[in-house]
Amino acid sequence: MSKIILPAARWELLESQLKTIAPEMFNSEGRVLNHIAGEWKNSGHAKPYLSPVDGTELGHLPMLSSAEGKQAVQAAALEFADWRKVDLDTRRAKVAAAVAALRPHRDLLAYLLTWEIGKPVAQSRVSVDRCIEGVEWYLEKIEDFQQNRPPLGVMSNIASWNYPMSVLFHTMLVQALCGNAVVAKVPTDGGLYTLSLAVALARRAGLPFTLISGSGGELSEALIESPELAAVSYVGGKSHGRGISLNLIENRKRYMLEMEGVNPYGIWEYSHWADLEGQIKKGYEYAEQRCTAYPRWVVQRHLFPEFLDTYMSAVRSLRIGHPLLVEAGATEAPLVDFGPLINNRKVEELRGHIADALSKGAVKLHKSELNEEMFLPGQDISAYLAPVALLGVPKNAHLYYNEPFGPVDTFIVVDTLDELVNEMNISNGNLVSSIATDNRDVATRVAPELRSFKYGINKLRSRGDKEEAFGGLGQSWKGCYVGGEYLVQALTEAAPGHRLYGNFHDYTLLPEGVN
Repeated sequence: MSKIILPAARWELLESQLKTIAPEMFNSEGRVLNHIAGEWKNSGHAKPYLSPVDGTELGHLPMLSSAEGKQAVQAAALEFADWRKVDLDTRRAKVAAAVAALRPHRDLLAYLLTWEIGKPVAQSRVSVDRCIEGVEWYLEKIEDFQQNRPPLGVMSNIASWNYPMSVLFHTMLVQALCGNAVVAKVPTDGGLYTLSLAVALARRAGLPFTLISGSGGELSEALIESPELAAVSYVGGKSHGRGISLNLIENRKRYMLEMEGVNPYGIWEYSHWADLEGQIKKGYEYAEQRCTAYPRWVVQRHLFPEFLDTYMSAVRSLRIGHPLLVEAGATEAPLVDFGPLINNRKVEELRGHIADALSKGAVKLHKSELNEEMFLPGQDISAYLAPVALLGVPKNAHLYYNEPFGPVDTFIVVDTLDELVNEMNISNGNLVSSIATDNRDVATRVAPELRSFKYGINKLRSRGDKEEAFGGLGQSWKGCYVGGEYLVQALTEAAPGHRLYGNFHDYTLLPEGVN
């Protein structure tokens, strides 16, 4: 039987639906606009906007200049002057209306996510659902959480492309609920259509959202240094995050900076291999393009054969392919574990890091191959990479200390618990760590020694939803911890004598009122 793109998810159909639902986000030529000063305007310098799924040109990304970015921030400051006067009940009603407007378009948003960032449809739906359900939870809790603390002001959001809805848009809605005006940059690698639709619905509900797009280098001054900004929320790499944190400290601005870290999974005195196999497979969701993926496996030497058998069984069961390809006549998306990486540049980057490690002595223990039956004939598959596992990556290789952010795992064999802890702490702080062990005393002993914000025993850890706090240690996070009450505290003025919890660069340089 022939294979086709899922009919309900054909790009032409989705684009037509967008133009019917939110015509205001397009100009007369069908190009997406930015939302500035309460208007959809400025299509910017057009940059071709390609899907990682098969190279389809989805449209053009508006690329704004630094001056245009500053004007957008200034316009948001004017909106804040009015929004801060709106009482909590009215804000809550408007945010609830925005959330309610998302629900009828859940599948459309999910299909857009799949085309824009390559996430399988089932995972895209989870992203939309977590955004909706998470904000509904804050709507119930906001009065207790905020406790009459005033809003900060204009919030700037610079986020990664991998979670436009469940992280970025979710945060934007909570920021507005707390009384702040919101500026967000469309991630350059994905999320333009998804975020534009979500913002269009939010603007109709009366929320003070500004959405702009452009290169990070061009817009960084506006989105980080503008005097009108009260706080910056950033998700991205350490190289940019370090400079951002220093700038914000000097200018005494609130900040929440989530950066990369190598999340490790340790194996010590363990025997429940079937359970671990399920975790390994689940860990490959979205090609390990998650801040809480586990790319580093630190294994007790005498357990390595059993671990390797378990790992190989899990990886060989993975289905990798076009996330919208179905048999003719099918009405539901395929159950692939992951599709493409965010773009073919990322694939080439990882291939370079793999070659670097191999040239310096690492051993390639596994390399999966793409199955042509999982793709359309002649399809562009340059953004796809099958899993690779390396043993003994040397310390002078990039992959030893750095997060791959893709389906590349490294194995480290150790003989002592001290070695296990040292190898799990290799990146000077990370977001999540786990250990698989039958010995509870070992788990208890190792826990306080790990430079990790979250710690799992015989299970994966994740960012979590709703009340669960999230942050990091060392270089993986800078600034306020978020999640539940901590997120609301991060978005509002500190009460007298209140401690703002987080991983700050220097406690002597915190904004006034924070101790």
